[in-house]
Amino acid sequence: MKNSVTKETIDNILSKTLIKVEKYGDKTTVLMATLPNGFVIVEHSSCVDPANFDMKLGEQICIERLVNKIWELEGYKLQSKIYENEVTSESI
Repeated sequence: MKNSVTKETIDNILSKTLIKVEKYGDKTTVLMATLPNGFVIVEHSSCVDPANFDMKLGEQICIERLVNKIWELEGYKLQSKIYENEVTSESI
């Protein structure tokens, strides 16, 4: 069993993810990502002054947060699989 999450894995997940980005109010960007398995992640970005609002920048920030969250979730998933294999092999 492999013991690391790869960028290829993350890129593959992202390529199959449905992403919706919307503006809320005068200064908030909200991103909703539906992963290939149906799990939904919501990220947001806001500024203090509506005059500083930039939808493109808000979307970039949300995408970065989404990617970091997917890394975290995939790491947890892999760690759980490794642990389950260890526990199963110890009980045999």
